[in-house]
Amino acid sequence: MRTAEHFFYLYNYVMGIFKLHSPFRPSGDQPKAIERLADNIKNGVARQTLLGVTGSGKTFTMANVIERLERPVLIMSPNKVLAAQLYSEFKQFFPENAVEYFISYYDYYQPEAYIPQTDLYIEKDAAINDHIEKLRLKATNSLLSRKDTIVVASVSSIYNIGSPESFQKLRIHLKIGENLTRTDFTKHLIKIQYERNETEFIQGNFRIRGPFVDVFPPYSQNALRVKIEGPIIKSIQEIHPITGDAVNEIEEVWLSPAKQFVSEDEKMEEALNSIRLECAERVKFFEQSNKLVQAQRIKQRTAYDLEMLEQTGFCPGIENYSRQLELRAPGSRPNCLFDYFKRYDDFIVFIDESHVAVPQIRGMYNGDRARKQMLIDFGFRLPSALDNRPLRFDEFESLLPSTVFVSATPGPYELSISGNNIVEQIIRPTGLVDPPVKLLPAEGQIHDLLLRIEDKTRKKQRTLVLALTKKTAEDLSVYLLEKGVKARYLHSDIDSLERIEILKDFSRGAFDVLVGINLLREGIDIPQVGLVAILEADNEGFLRNQTTLIQIAGRAARNVDGEVLLYAQRETPSIKYALAEMDRRRALQQAYNKEHNIQPKTIQKAEVELKEFEQESQSGALSMIHTLSEVRPQAKNLPALIKETERQMLEAADNLNFELAAQLRDTLFELKDMAVKTPKKLRQKR
Repeated sequence: MRTAEHFFYLYNYVMGIFKLHSPFRPSGDQPKAIERLADNIKNGVARQTLLGVTGSGKTFTMANVIERLERPVLIMSPNKVLAAQLYSEFKQFFPENAVEYFISYYDYYQPEAYIPQTDLYIEKDAAINDHIEKLRLKATNSLLSRKDTIVVASVSSIYNIGSPESFQKLRIHLKIGENLTRTDFTKHLIKIQYERNETEFIQGNFRIRGPFVDVFPPYSQNALRVKIEGPIIKSIQEIHPITGDAVNEIEEVWLSPAKQFVSEDEKMEEALNSIRLECAERVKFFEQSNKLVQAQRIKQRTAYDLEMLEQTGFCPGIENYSRQLELRAPGSRPNCLFDYFKRYDDFIVFIDESHVAVPQIRGMYNGDRARKQMLIDFGFRLPSALDNRPLRFDEFESLLPSTVFVSATPGPYELSISGNNIVEQIIRPTGLVDPPVKLLPAEGQIHDLLLRIEDKTRKKQRTLVLALTKKTAEDLSVYLLEKGVKARYLHSDIDSLERIEILKDFSRGAFDVLVGINLLREGIDIPQVGLVAILEADNEGFLRNQTTLIQIAGRAARNVDGEVLLYAQRETPSIKYALAEMDRRRALQQAYNKEHNIQPKTIQKAEVELKEFEQESQSGALSMIHTLSEVRPQAKNLPALIKETERQMLEAADNLNFELAAQLRDTLFELKDMAVKTPKKLRQKR
């Protein structure tokens, strides 16, 4: 039952441009954290840190600060999956505002590279996820259209994207009664990368039907129908892209480009001349150095790109010419997502899991430069390609407005730069305390772990297992399946949207055990997790340092029965520090609960489906699903199917067809899972 106090609280939320929707009020350490963070930003504090333990509601605290300050917000995350989780939560908190998602649009990315030792040129190979590319466009379009925008982004947001000035300048303004011929309209659409297609009306396309021009923006769920008679816009309708039915009548609208890399006509000719001049200088350099192969190579490659740019305004690898296309000075930093926020001088940045995100940002520039320099030295790219890059760390720092670093274990950088502005959030609103941690011998760890998993599964709780290598994670998940445990593995070879699906299945209870390597990068926030087991916990290093151990233990901090197991031969300094810090926090939490008579309870979290993460099934995946659905009732065929699938998997691996081998491996896991579920008597009978 919702009280009058509850409705008064919601009423206070909807007064500003950000309308925060939540049935909960800040509690525990949240009220003082919200107050201090908001006051610091209002008073011009440039850097501060929210040190919040796992499960203390850091996201809710951030949402309250956003609601109070009424400023555009960039929330940066160290990886795609954690960004997706944050995006889902902020969509719930702010359903009436523009909450956007901006991550790398590559499902698979093999950068262009050259290895001189073996004279091996590796062409750029990438699988661009069109769906994510459209979400990126939607984010930049919102930033140029409305102030009440929250963008949840991965650290890839410091990479080069198109100029916001060109993007905004090339938008088309449509208003009923204004002059615009159909010919001029369609020419402009082609210039901003829309494609005409009269048979397939999909996002990024347009079609002509008599006086009507239908345009389907890639950042919108609905299309636009513009009626033009003579030189006048007569009507603008928002239409359903499949049925063509009118959804809404519109007086005026801004239509943004279909791609982020677009160039104005007046800039294009100057850019092409600049590329020609640089190419001529580079050819002369190689010829004078008696490097004739390199001279011929760069001449041919650049000539091809120039012809493509002249004819279509686009070419493969156009980002390597971004400095010329944007008429930037040599060595200058590229445009990035921050430049789309620059029109607001008061925006805020939150860097979530900053202990991971900050080192990532710091290291991105050097790795990118080393690879590109090799391509330039051997005539595969012009020197200006170096200016298509991520930000240097000093450039990143110079662009940061008022910034809040958010972590349960902030790194040295955040702590030093925040000074006295470190806001602790140790008490959880649910009363949950840091989970108990047991240090167990490594000998016999798998047998011991299996017994504990079975106990947790009987209680309808999930288990996370941390291994050290991908192969160990895969082998352990197979072993658990063979023992009748529903298990899956998760690591970096699995693409981002599939990782999201795996985590959703884990949360729903489709399987009980998730085996991974660095599950912190997945941002797992699942209250059903009752056990976290860390194998080889005494293996000092990135995956077993004091920060990582505290973070991993936090995955069990959302369940009242949560516990953590450290399998190790010895107590390392990292283990000792982690145990002491968790003991300190637990003591504070227990004292608070006792003082306020609070009984801890497991976090209740609703499952939210976001249409933004729906994706079309590919033919290969459909084929596997159909195969499984056909064999499901035929239990007697399972042994033969398992044997044949395993043979094909090994054959694919021997032939270096690793993608097919991975698909067959996943199919094999599903078949073995079916075999485990098939009643023993039924198998014997058949």
